[in-house]
Amino acid sequence: MVENEQLHQDARTSGHGVRAAGTPEHELALASYLSCWHGTTRHHISASQSETMTVAELLELGDGEDLERWRTLQLGYTDPLGAPWLRRAIAAGYGAAQDADVVCFAGAQEALFAVLHALLGRSDHAIVVLPNYPAVEALALSLCNVSGVALDAADGWSLDIDAVARAIRPDTRLVAISFPNNPTGHVLPRGSLAALVALCRQHGIWLLSDEVYRLTERDPARRLPPVADIYERGISLGAVSKAHGLPGLRIGWAACRDPELAARMAMKRQYLSTCSAGPSEVLGCIAIRAAPSIIARNRRIAEDNLALVCGFLKRHAGLFDWTLPEAGMVGYVRYRGADGVEAWARRMAQVAGVLLLPASMFRSRLLELPDDRFRVGFGCHGLAAGLDALERHLG
Repeated sequence: MVENEQLHQDARTSGHGVRAAGTPEHELALASYLSCWHGTTRHHISASQSETMTVAELLELGDGEDLERWRTLQLGYTDPLGAPWLRRAIAAGYGAAQDADVVCFAGAQEALFAVLHALLGRSDHAIVVLPNYPAVEALALSLCNVSGVALDAADGWSLDIDAVARAIRPDTRLVAISFPNNPTGHVLPRGSLAALVALCRQHGIWLLSDEVYRLTERDPARRLPPVADIYERGISLGAVSKAHGLPGLRIGWAACRDPELAARMAMKRQYLSTCSAGPSEVLGCIAIRAAPSIIARNRRIAEDNLALVCGFLKRHAGLFDWTLPEAGMVGYVRYRGADGVEAWARRMAQVAGVLLLPASMFRSRLLELPDDRFRVGFGCHGLAAGLDALERHLG
């Protein structure tokens, strides 16, 4: 495996740390790029999560049971499936899926790793809808043959269900989606999700749905039901990292209504983190139960920041454009400058101290994706200062 320092050097010289999708280097490219510029940039305006909070602020949202659980917590090993009370709190956000259908992990990425390793083997084929969180493609490629189906950038990042159907093969075992989407913020229409579920059911294919941005829809009427609720072979990934703004807790989960798959996922976890940290489980449970107030706060921050981004893009309409995100706290902006987005993003990091994620961070080995975009995040405080710094160095 390439050492991190070499990846850092690649990021500084070429604008990204990507070597090739499907290799360990690619899986680490996003983290390496962020690490590369973290100490040398002042404004990180590509962050993908909501504004975070302190432990003290979170504990204030707990009830007597939560606080007693926190005070008397034993710092031993925890239930590998997740504490029963945590799984009950998670399951309360589903309909058909129950607490027995939930397996907890140290973050959604560990859940993704366990799900894919539990489902896929060398004789299988998977379909990944792109762009997506880069690890989805990379992990799938490390396990089996993979095809990509691209969202249509010219049509507001829509998904052509017929294109998914054409990609299906006799050995297709899994389709992986991410809605609300990272990095575009697109939300699949309900009719399209229903058509996709029907297609997967027709062929007996598992449907893996990364739902870490669920609950962040700008219009709650656009909110999709969890795939685990509407499809017997649906798997919903969730976490407190994005909508709740608590990535430091490392609390994620996978929900599915197939007991055999849940058992296989739990077995895979034994080779990873084994179990979650007890303090994180207590704090995560508080966050999940207090989600309405936490997410309402985060939505206000995101809406105020989104207005700032829209104003910035309007003032520089000849240089930028985008499809307005429908959910989440990230958007995918097109850069029209002659120097190209990779060189421009690198220059903004170096001279303006502004960290953005260029298109190379979402590059695919499977198909060509737009290479003139960058991800901007608008979920956290400090965006205004970052946009001001960016604006001073345009031209």
